[in-house]
Amino acid sequence: MLFRRLAIATAALLGLGGLIPSAQAQTGDPSFNLANRSGRVIYEAYASPTSDNNWGPDRLGQNVVPAGRNFVIRLPQGECMYDVRVVYDRQGGQAEERRNINLCNMTEVVFDGRPQQQQGGQQQMPPQGGQGFGQAPGQGGMGQGAGPRGNPSFNLVNQGQQPVREVYASLTTDQNWGPDRLGADMVAPGAVYPVRLPEGDCMYDVRFVYQNGQAQERRGVNLCEVTNVVLPLQQ
Repeated sequence: MLFRRLAIATAALLGLGGLIPSAQAQTGDPSFNLANRSGRVIYEAYASPTSDNNWGPDRLGQNVVPAGRNFVIRLPQGECMYDVRVVYDRQGGQAEERRNINLCNMTEVVFDGRPQQQQGGQQQMPPQGGQGFGQAPGQGGMGQGAGPRGNPSFNLVNQGQQPVREVYASLTTDQNWGPDRLGADMVAPGAVYPVRLPEGDCMYDVRFVYQNGQAQERRGVNLCEVTNVVLPLQQ
């Protein structure tokens, strides 16, 4: 009888041991409900694992998310840590981001349209239609050298006649341009492309190469003060 009780107790403990990992494991499903509480229309939404170097496809496709409405974004099961970005209005409107969030622990991600807060003050937003470098009110855009930190990601707005085939953005302290930020993509005339950069240092050198081989560069740009980069750059 004692042996039988010990056997039952051992079996029960083994059974619990098999259940514990399942209870602690996450579902691994990062799909979520995108809630627009901004009072504006969301035209684009991006969600990519934090380990990726680009934003990937627009998850809305041909859809938009009107003010006060929701949209379910389906993501593949597996990785949970994601960065999420939405773009308001058309042609390179204001963007809002959430970085390094565990979507497997969330069912809803809310965007309220408030400008992103950066170290040293509120991010300056461009006037309607976008802007180039160094035009933020009261800011000198280039050569600040004070080591600002924030979110250097920006929207590339191609208002030229040539497609853009390559985009490079490297810290001013780097000795080379690094990878092409477009990868296999190309930015057609009239198109907008979100260029994703890691949060942290703001001072960058940027280079844009058009399909005809011509290139434009800007050095020592504070990208944390720029939301839209409009091409071609003004000389």
